[in-house]
Amino acid sequence: MISLSSPVRTWAHGWRAGTKLAALCVATMLLFAIGNIVFQTAAFGFALLLYCLPGRVFLREGLRHLRVLIPFVAIVLIWHLVTGDPARGIKTIMRMVTAVALANLVTMTTSLTALMDVVRWMSSPLRRLGVSTAPLEIVLPLLIRFVPVLTLRAGQMHQSWRARSQRRANYRIVLPMMLMALDDADRVGEALKARGGALPEQEN
Repeated sequence: MISLSSPVRTWAHGWRAGTKLAALCVATMLLFAIGNIVFQTAAFGFALLLYCLPGRVFLREGLRHLRVLIPFVAIVLIWHLVTGDPARGIKTIMRMVTAVALANLVTMTTSLTALMDVVRWMSSPLRRLGVSTAPLEIVLPLLIRFVPVLTLRAGQMHQSWRARSQRRANYRIVLPMMLMALDDADRVGEALKARGGALPEQEN
């Protein structure tokens, strides 16, 4: 899952989060169970159609978030070209992009609160056994929220580099990105600590 919310309201916003997640699980299993190129092509086209139906703004926003897949697509394609099996590479790329695109549709049309309600319901058997699910209920929203934030920060840092140098950024922005991520994590940790913490205190 990449993005956090949709810039426009769509027909899928009215669906229950559990229904959408269940449909996503079934669709993902079918994508990996059926290797037929015709099926993969049809699934890819169907996912693209789902992005087109809500309108141009939704399509542009959804495709913008999927741009993070470009390096992975390039690596998979180059690898299969080198190994002499481009057909399998294209099928793998279509499967990967379709699965991520469908997952992205779920997060774009579902509030974070609704997603966490599903996680809380699914983890209820653990609570009956005495296992605290509070850390899980805190970590998952943070993970979902930080992915688009870090992607945005990386884009901003890359633009800043280009404004100050004619050389390509390449690996040079990795260390600043790591430091920025650690700084964000430290701030979030301090905020959680100020609100009582995410984990129960251990007895000495």
